[in-house]
Order: sequence, then structure tokens, then C-alpha cells
Amino acid sequence: MKRIRGAWCCAIGLVFALGLSFCATASGADSVAKETRPTNIIFILADDLGIGELGCYGQTKIQTPHLDNLAREGMRFTCAYSGASVCAPSRATLMTGLSTGHCPIRANRELQPVGQRPLPEETQTVAQILQSAGYATGCFGKWGMGTMDSSGSPLKKGFDRFFGYNCQRHAHNYFTNFLYDNEARRELDGKTYSADLIVDEMMGWLEENADRPFFLFYATTLPHQKYEIDDLGIYADKKGWTNLQKNYAAMVTRLDTHVGRIVAWLREKGLEKNTLIVFSGDNGGALAPDSGKARFFNQNLHYRGYKRTVYEGGLRNAALAWQPGKIAPGQTCDIPWYFPDFLPTCAEIAGVSVPEQIQTDGVSITPILWENRAVERKPMYWELHEIGFIQAVRFREWKAVRNGAEAPIEIYNLEQDPGEQHDLAKDQPEIVAEAERLLRELRTDDPSWPTK
Repeated sequence: MKRIRGAWCCAIGLVFALGLSFCATASGADSVAKETRPTNIIFILADDLGIGELGCYGQTKIQTPHLDNLAREGMRFTCAYSGASVCAPSRATLMTGLSTGHCPIRANRELQPVGQRPLPEETQTVAQILQSAGYATGCFGKWGMGTMDSSGSPLKKGFDRFFGYNCQRHAHNYFTNFLYDNEARRELDGKTYSADLIVDEMMGWLEENADRPFFLFYATTLPHQKYEIDDLGIYADKKGWTNLQKNYAAMVTRLDTHVGRIVAWLREKGLEKNTLIVFSGDNGGALAPDSGKARFFNQNLHYRGYKRTVYEGGLRNAALAWQPGKIAPGQTCDIPWYFPDFLPTCAEIAGVSVPEQIQTDGVSITPILWENRAVERKPMYWELHEIGFIQAVRFREWKAVRNGAEAPIEIYNLEQDPGEQHDLAKDQPEIVAEAERLLRELRTDDPSWPTK
């Protein structure tokens, strides 16, 4: 009996040991599988966030611990630019890889009774490229590039799932009566804080797609006006703050908590090493520097201009990149890049070629992300048609600004004068001539976007 009992115990031990070995092997295989499958890509786009409004850029009044941690564990950019200084064209350049000199959307153009000018049917997006490469694709938040029944619907531009606001005007209301769930309206009670609901839906979509490569475009409405929030949190009892200042700070901190939810989920799933997060504002801070909110929070730091201008304060963003094990922690990068670079970068990361019919104005910035190494880049071009026609181009250390088709060209050396305080046009005639040529050559005439 003793011999039988001993043999039985040995058998149980062997089975147990084999089980542990199998579990370890399976766990290891699962980990390897996660890290060798195509890289997940998350782009988080904050709405009207100023470069000076995160702690990692020097902000002291607004608390942003999760975003600050992304900077500590990844890369903080000091010279990242949006594709435009207002919502719709900025998003369009991000999605299409085209600068506003070639993009079909070059300004906010409202349609009645609802919506904005749509992306044309023939225009391809980064989501379509990644979708064709087998990625699950989701857009959550604000779209603003075509209503659900138009050629610019997010569902026709490469996204499997959309939840949020289609129209920018509608997105001003954080306590809305409805949001879009794909093509269907989801009726709401008008009391639910939409920014939180959008993130809840987004987290559900991530959970559904955890086992396959995914591209998430989280285009949050925070902290765009109206400056509404359901709970002021740590800012409720701030002495000497206006209600607007309290609301705004609480909105930025709420955005920060949403970023924290995404990162915590990635860690829980063991996906953090195989997921690239890029965070950026969509344009500079929304208010003039001498306004109460902008001055109180030092919204755009020392940069000239703000939203709807093509000076640095309208275009330069708070931007971060994070991927543990791939992006070295604690880096500050001063190499310039901008939104049209995102499409070719994603194509390279996904291991696919950009289709021949897509002529991008950007370059892949993977050397910047992985090695903090400069790329040979094209000049960066902007134009805007909000209040007349204005242009800007950055080439090497130079920035040219022209505030009107007939206006003189201003020239700034951004390495020496990032605040654009000293116009060097009179002293640099050769640079003026080069800028004039670039401002002419880097755009295509379009009757929808006249220069006069």
C-alpha cells in the first residue's frame, strides 16, 4: 500500500510539474505572440489644448499625472506641429498625410443643418491603410470630416467602429441628447457627461479587439469649449480662481484620467510593449494670450499667436510618444515633425507600403521615435482660410509667415527666436526669396480655397 501511495503521489507531482511547465510555456508563448504581432497604434488627440497646460511642460496649476508619466517613460516633444491651427483641417492632415496646401479640407467649413465639408470619396486615410493591413480600427470622440451619409463618414474612411460626435458644432455640448454609434443615433438623457461615456465605449471596443492588432484614434473633445464638466474635483475649492478656470483645469485633468485608463488597460493585458501611443493637441491654445484663462495657465508658454494663426502658438503642440522597451524613457526631442508625417509613419510601423495613388506631404518619423534621430524631411507647410488667406512654411531653422496674399513675408529664425519676435526679412533677402518660392510651390490652387 505504501508503495502504491508513493507512486500515486509521484504521478500527481509529475502532472502538477508538467502543468506548471505548460502554463509557463503557454504564458511565455502568449507574451512572445503579443510582442511579435503588428504594433498596435493609438493616437490621442486633445482638442484646443495649449502646449503649456501639462505638468511635463511646466504647468503648475493643472494636475496631469498620467500624461506626465508618459513623458517620464517615453518621449516629450518640444517641436511637434499640428497640420493646421483649427479643428477640421488639422484632423484632415492627420488622416490623409497631406498638408493644407494639398488637403481637400483647408479650413472649418460648416454645412447646414449639421456637419462639416466632407473628405472626398477618392481621398485615402491612414485608417484605410491600416484596415487593409488587418488592423481593427476605431474612432472615438469628435470626427468633423463628413456626416454619416457623406463621402467623409468615418465608416467610409477606414474605421470599423465610430462612437461620438460627427459634427464639430454639436461637440461643443458636453451634456448632449445624442451621440452617434456608427450610423445610428444613440439617444441620451442630456445629463450624462459625454466625454466619460465616449471613453467607456472606447474601452469596451479595446477589450473586444485585444487579441488582434488595432488602431485607435481617440479624438477627445476635451478641453474644447463649452467649458462644461460634471465634477470640479480637486479644483472645487480653489481660492481666487474663476469658474471658467476651475472648469477648464478639471477638464484637462479629466482628460488625463482617461489617458490613465488606456495605459492601465494596456498593462493589464500585457500589451504595453507592443503598443505605440502618440499624444498631441490638435492646434494651439484657443484664447488670446492676454485673456484671463490663457494668461492664468500660461497656455502657450512664450510662443507667439494662438488658435487660428500660423505663428508657433497656433501650431506647436504638447506632444508625447510612449512604447516601453521601444522608446527609451525620459527623452526630450527637439526634432520637428507634423501631422502629415503620421500616415507614412503608421504604414512603416505596420509593415505595409503607402499605395501609389496616395501622395503624402509627410515623412516617416520612426527614426525620431525609436532613436531620437533626425530625418531628412520636406518643408512643413500650412495655409488657412478662416479669416482671409494666410500661409506659413518651416524649412531648416527658418519660418516664413504671410498674413494675406498680398502681405509681406515675415522671416524668423526659430533656433534663435522661437517666440517669433524678430522679423529678419529685411536682413535675409535670399531667405525671403526661398520662402516665396516654397509658399507658391507647396500648394495646389483649388477654387474651393481661393487666395483672394
